[in-house]
Amino acid sequence: MDVADPKPHSEPKVWNFFKLPFRHSSNTASCHNLQPHQQRHCPNNPTLEGSISSVARLILPTRRRLKLDPSKKLFFPYEPGKQVRSAIRVKNTSKSHVAFKFQTTAPKSCFMRPPGAVLAPGESIIATVFKFVEQPENNEKPDKTGLKFKIMSLKVKGTVDYVPELFEEQKDQVTVEQILRVVFLDPERPSPALEKLKRQLADADAAIEARKKPAEDAGPKILGEGLVIDEWVSNVTTNLHF
Repeated sequence: MDVADPKPHSEPKVWNFFKLPFRHSSNTASCHNLQPHQQRHCPNNPTLEGSISSVARLILPTRRRLKLDPSKKLFFPYEPGKQVRSAIRVKNTSKSHVAFKFQTTAPKSCFMRPPGAVLAPGESIIATVFKFVEQPENNEKPDKTGLKFKIMSLKVKGTVDYVPELFEEQKDQVTVEQILRVVFLDPERPSPALEKLKRQLADADAAIEARKKPAEDAGPKILGEGLVIDEWVSNVTTNLHF
């Protein structure tokens, strides 16, 4: 009995995966024919790339423009019923001109000199903060008041003069440099923080006197020498450094 020859062995079927999603020439053209909700899955989709860039800007920290001294706390002598002062040095560590501005949670009891300025690269200034210390209620500890200050920065052109409206006009470019917690010091108890505060206040007073004298360049240009500090509205979202 003759045995029939088996069917010739057929070629194995190979799925060419590498030609399906990665051929830019054909898929780029086909992406244009898809609905908007389908295009987001296409390669080289500008909308997708833009979304990724936006997410990256939110996740990656922005490089600091300012160096603060002190860096995280603002020290005041604790003298209830009196107006006391603090000081903080602000230095521009970037390669561009930078405007800075302070805000506080207690604008009615605080003011500054200056509340903001434009600093050239490498330039620094000492800001003086004035605070009226109220009499404590129910033996409340001064450090539990919740008083905070926020310093914001904005990259600007060198020809721009400081005005507070800069931060409203370019609010998308504003960066929160630091949130400063207020710490009260016992003026009768010597401490390194208290001695440093006294030195900085002396430097701030000297800088104010220098600006009163006519000179070609007496430091950062400050218009109006305003003293009012803006209120910090906590529900405003801004890029924040941690």
